[in-house]
Amino acid sequence: MEYTIRDFFNEIRNGNLEQVVGIYSSNPRLLNAKDERGSTPLILATYYGHAQISRFLLENGADVEAKDGSGNTALLGVSFKGHTEIVKELITQGADVNSQNATGATSLIYAVSANKEEVVKVLLANKADVSKKDARGFTALDHAKIGENPILIELLENE
Repeated sequence: MEYTIRDFFNEIRNGNLEQVVGIYSSNPRLLNAKDERGSTPLILATYYGHAQISRFLLENGADVEAKDGSGNTALLGVSFKGHTEIVKELITQGADVNSQNATGATSLIYAVSANKEEVVKVLLANKADVSKKDARGFTALDHAKIGENPILIELLENE
């Protein structure tokens, strides 16, 4: 049976590691395929918090810096979702903590906007640039102030 990109992406969304491995084995070209939104299997797996699938894809050479149609990398999406262990894994695999998407957002800006304190700490420990501004001219600290999060404000002011 020939599996399609849709089959592969559906199994990733559903978190079926065994099926993902099987489909990949029959068609390794799907590793860095893109769906209609430009998402790659890795972007999708990390966004849904599927750590085992994410690790499998990375071990098989998934492009950690691939961007979706909006310019988001896997690290950008997972920082917003708050999956701290996956954030650490992506950084270990070489993800750029200062990558910006089409709106200028960084992983740090996304993590701050979503109040993901543990992710913010990991990003700061890995040299996330607090001076980067999004398209509206806001830094992560500005977003922390807008969100009135005193813990994040303190973390960012001490950088």
